[in-house]
Amino acid sequence: MKMGLGSMRFRAFKWAIWFIVMATWIGPVRLTSTSSSQTLPKHSFDNYSVALNKAMLFFNAQKSGKLPKSNGIPWRGNSGLLDGSILKDVNGGLVGGYYDSGENTKFHFPLAFSMTMLSWSLLEYPHKYHAVNEYNHVRELIKWGTDYLLLTFDSDASKITKIYSQVGGAYENSKSPDDFSCWERPEDMDYPRPVQTAYAGPELAGEMAAALASTSIVFNDNLTYSNKLIKSAEALFAFARDPQKRRPYSRGNPWIEPYYNSTGYFDEYLWGATWLFFGTGNLKYLTLATNKGITKNAMTLKWTKKAGVLSWDNKVPSALMLLTRLRLFYAPGYPYEATLAEHHKLISLSMCSYLKPYHLFNWTQGGLIHLNDGGSQPLQYAANAAFLANLFADYLNASESAGWTCGPNFFTVKTLREFASSQIDYILGKNPLRLSYVVGYGDKYPTHVHHRAASIPSDGKKYSCKSGYKWRDSTKPNPNTIEGAMVGGPDQFDRFHNDRRNRGSAAPTLAGNAGLVAALVSLTNSGGYGIDKNLLFSKIPPPSVTY
Repeated sequence: MKMGLGSMRFRAFKWAIWFIVMATWIGPVRLTSTSSSQTLPKHSFDNYSVALNKAMLFFNAQKSGKLPKSNGIPWRGNSGLLDGSILKDVNGGLVGGYYDSGENTKFHFPLAFSMTMLSWSLLEYPHKYHAVNEYNHVRELIKWGTDYLLLTFDSDASKITKIYSQVGGAYENSKSPDDFSCWERPEDMDYPRPVQTAYAGPELAGEMAAALASTSIVFNDNLTYSNKLIKSAEALFAFARDPQKRRPYSRGNPWIEPYYNSTGYFDEYLWGATWLFFGTGNLKYLTLATNKGITKNAMTLKWTKKAGVLSWDNKVPSALMLLTRLRLFYAPGYPYEATLAEHHKLISLSMCSYLKPYHLFNWTQGGLIHLNDGGSQPLQYAANAAFLANLFADYLNASESAGWTCGPNFFTVKTLREFASSQIDYILGKNPLRLSYVVGYGDKYPTHVHHRAASIPSDGKKYSCKSGYKWRDSTKPNPNTIEGAMVGGPDQFDRFHNDRRNRGSAAPTLAGNAGLVAALVSLTNSGGYGIDKNLLFSKIPPPSVTY
């Protein structure tokens, strides 16, 4: 019987981890833990909650548009008020949203992912957000993002034909002033900010659908807004699934491809369909999310080793995690159970891949897992993995499971929590440099963050495209502390370049901080341990009604 390439790669991921598990089991290193103890790592009460308070401030610093008086970042002001003003079909232009990093560009693909991650973390841990006095804040941050996303397409239409995918940015070979060649505060931008338009783009539309669908649950107390979000999410997903529009939105676009190039869209199909089921209760979305072909295609578009690595470009592990949650606490039964059980196995294998002795990924001597093979920005991948691991631990605990198996070995929930806390502790300063990679947290943190607004004094003077270079090249610390920003991080040898000109190590990103916030809220002692089992299911009927 002939096996297709997709099926072969899909199985290769499972067998690769299984081989490592078996090789380790029969070798000299015995990993089995037979203890049923669920003792949690000991941390001071304020460790994660203080870091969480700061990490959320980063989003305030990244806001574009007309800022609220209560924004809390004194060195930021109104900016980007003319964004998209030349567009005839968008009343008021594309004003608002978030700048992605230290440049003044609004990349809508990672922006949408960031809102999905914040919404997900809130739906799992509302009690913790309440306990650290960030519940209203996180809702405000999410709405700031989704309000903007609603401007980027015809959100009043049941069928859409295009999406505005980016504002600003840079054309690699362009000699014109742009977000990358100019070093200006957002408030002082005086160069053209072109708008990119996607007439096809299943991954962009799929991620935006996930963002709006998840947010519709967050704002269930505002029925008008929630209904608008879910209606728009369904229109976006229909656009994503249109056979005539199944071309990556970034392919061949020099304004996008070098920066946020999507490597496939089936993971967004899986992710978007899952969130749409949670947001609507419509079984057609659950049927799609449990379609084996969708999962296989999603896995093959990411080379097998990275299939379990959550990022703005790969939603496979997060979708599998949510579908496992569905299986554990909702149990929809036939005809979904067989595929959901397979999803459960796959996310369990992903958790196995995070365990250090299995050697699927490289680790630094200081204890950081390198999920992107020594590439830049390693911390955002580690933070995402920490969130997934601790969330899975909470799922197991809530389902009264003591742990999970990796081949013949059994591991307790404690193993997952220790992995999650080890990665976040590394980020917060438990590393060879004793350096916190979250600005403003701890006594020692990066002072030369690659960030235009933070590096230029808010002194009432306007620094032009070229005159701002003196601040970029200054050896002095940034005059403005961008509290809560998690920078890209160290290299594979635990070395960090505190250099403003080094984007790979010294630049924070919206998606990176979203993963950090999710991990921190999952780990904080504030509000107690565990998830809210019911909030995420609030828009779907009891399982008995679905048969």
